[in-house]
Formats: sequence, structure tokens, C-alpha cells
Amino acid sequence: MRRVFSQYAYASGPRDGCWWDETTEATARPALLGDAKYDVAIVGAGFTGLSAALHLARRGARVVVLDAIAAGWGASGRNGGFCCLGGSMRSDATLDQRYGYSARRAWRTTERVAVELVEQLIDDLSIDVDRHSHGETCLAHRPRAFENFEGEARAAYENYGVEADILPPSDLASAGLSGPFHGALTIPIGFGLNPRKLLDGLIDACLELGVAIHDNSPALSITSGAIKTPNGAVCAEQIVVATNGYSSEDVPAWMAARYMPAQSTVVVTRPLTDEDLQRQGWSSDQMAYDTRRLLHYFRLMPDRRFLFGMRGGLLSGHKAETAARSSVMRHFHSMFPAWSDVDITHAWSGLVCLTRDRVPFVGAVPGMSGVLAGFAYHGNGVAMGTYAGHVLAALASGKRPDHYPDVMSTAATRFPFGRFRRLIMPSVYTGFRISDALP
Repeated sequence: MRRVFSQYAYASGPRDGCWWDETTEATARPALLGDAKYDVAIVGAGFTGLSAALHLARRGARVVVLDAIAAGWGASGRNGGFCCLGGSMRSDATLDQRYGYSARRAWRTTERVAVELVEQLIDDLSIDVDRHSHGETCLAHRPRAFENFEGEARAAYENYGVEADILPPSDLASAGLSGPFHGALTIPIGFGLNPRKLLDGLIDACLELGVAIHDNSPALSITSGAIKTPNGAVCAEQIVVATNGYSSEDVPAWMAARYMPAQSTVVVTRPLTDEDLQRQGWSSDQMAYDTRRLLHYFRLMPDRRFLFGMRGGLLSGHKAETAARSSVMRHFHSMFPAWSDVDITHAWSGLVCLTRDRVPFVGAVPGMSGVLAGFAYHGNGVAMGTYAGHVLAALASGKRPDHYPDVMSTAATRFPFGRFRRLIMPSVYTGFRISDALP
């Protein structure tokens, strides 16, 4: 396997300190031993892989899921728990220009359908995910960003058919949203959750339907109809690659330079008291993010712990991980100074995934009969990754999903510089930081 980051990024170091691991009981599953035959073999046991397995098993397929370490070990089990609209990093204008107006509208509909799918699965499977938040709130980090909210509210109505709520700066305190913000925009689609509890619910449902799940079974090679692991092999008519930011450049070879892993770091505080909340003026249960390009995302969870995350890590290693966590803590204390003395009890990081086109890819791998892939949700994989699994299950069954827009079915293009493509990220992030600092 050839990875983009150093081995540290794919080992236990970045995950150490993940709060979600303390909220559920971990269950080890045996590695694949020997040879086996299934209708569909899935590589990657995160939201995409487990969703694909569940939907395929419901159709009667015999399914196996292989994970390099353990189900939910990657980004799916360590994200911020935002089930929300998103999946791409493209504006309406850019999508219109590249794919056309109808395709853009179809993509925006798919974003909403993705959130609804997660909600439906939670209800159907009776999963307690510690749900909260009525939609998602965007907070303006400068006055100019607030001025754009009226246009964004009109776009929300056009794209999703909902009325967005705009709060001026003077109303933030009464809404329990105090901070260095200049207004808020809330789109009433989405909710916060415990991603680990959602994963465990999907795992249980898959196992009940006879899906085989194997930990410690990395795919060393993938060819049409076959997957080789360290201690066995699987033959399958259909293969689904669902490894996202934890992909390998050569598994399969087509993946090379078509995805860009990027680090995101999260911290969680001790439970906050009523006095703590009053001091800062933050009592809202809304999941929130700000308008920076290198955005912050944060939410007060049902147990009154506060989660705060940030994008922007570029290096991999113990020193880089320590520096990234320290940087997030500084940003947290700067934005919420009344909590500067509040203990941060947990900190961790993981890899989100981007494409050069800044949209996901979900579909057939060109030149490889019977091989499908889904990846690159641009930091919004709870909903879109789960929906991608639904799409992949349909495609593996020879069906076309009702919502499968060109935006996500067009094959991902390569980044320049191949394995060294991360060299372009420092200049990109520097540009983002300069833009974020402008008045």
C-alpha cells in the first residue's frame, strides 16, 4: 500500500484521545483468514462501506466488508458528528458553469436526500445517536460575510425548498450564540449526533442481515473480481472501494492522485456547568460553523461537553499532531475566552478527503469491470458518505438510484504532482488564511 501521508497518520497516534471511543463498547472482529467467495466485497467499514453493505444485504446479496484496522476506525468514527448538507466545495455558479443548471439542482436535492436517508436509517433501526440541533447554523466571522446571508437564504430556498432564518448581530446573545460573530444564518436541515453510535447501529444491522465484517484485513491489491489481504483473499462479482481519505495510491491503481487527504482536528471539553454557559453566553444546542475558508465547527452536545474542530493540518507525525492540537486549543480559547480555564479532556485528528474537482465521486472505476468506488465528501461524510453507500449498493445491483446527479457520477480527475500533490496545499492554505483575516 502506498499512502500520501507518513505512516503515523494511519496508526493510532492521531486517534488517541477520541471522545467517541468512550461512549460505546468496542467489539473486535476477526481478520479474514483463507479464501472466500461473496456476491459483493466492500473495502472500508465506515459510513459508505457499511451503508452499502446494509442496502445490499437488504436486497439479498451475500456481502463481506474488509477494514484495514477496525470498523469505524477512520474518519467515520472520529468526525465532529454533523449530519448536514454538503459534500462538495463548489458554489452554485461554478456548478452551473461546469455541469449545467439542472445538474446543479439535482445535486442540491441529493444533499437534502442524503440527510433524510440518515434520519430514516436512525428511525428504522431505532438507533439512539444523542441527536440534537434543528438544522445547522452558520456564523459570520466578519460583517461582510453577514451581508451575504440574504443571498444565501434565497439560494437555500431555491436549492432545498426551505426558509432560512437570519439573525442580526444584536440578536445573537438572546439566542445563546454569543461570540466573535456578526450574525447567523440557520438552514433547518440536518442535526448533530454521536457518529460512533450511528456506526454501531449500522454494524449491528449489517450483522443481523448476515454481512461478514473483518477487522485487520487491509486490501493489498484489488483486481476485477478479487481482493487480496495479508491472510486471505475474496472473490466477488462486485467490489466496492470505500476508503475515502485513508485510501492507497495503488488499491486499485486508478485511485492514484485522484483524492487528497486533509487533516481535521477536534477537541472536547469537560461538561460545562450552567455558570460556564452563562459566562460565555453560549447555551444553544445548534451545531454551528463559521464563514472562514479554514472554518471552525463547534457544538454544545447533550451532555454539555463542547466540541470544537478546525481544518488546516498539513504534516503528519507526533510533533505535528501535538502542534495541531495546540493550535485548535488556541483558536478555541480565542473565540470563547470565558472558557479559557475549562479543561479540554479529549483531542484527536483524522483525514477528510477532497478531489481536484471539489465534488464527490461515486460510481464505476474506469477500466475495471465490476469495481465501484465512492469517496471525497469534503468534510461532510456523515450524510453524503452514507448516501454514497446507498448509491453504490444500487449500482452493484445493476440499478440506477433515483438521485444520482452528474456532479457525483463524473469520474474524478487527477491532481498534479502525483504522490507529491500535498506540496500544493501550503500555498492554498496560506491563501485561505489571508482571506480569512481580511476585514
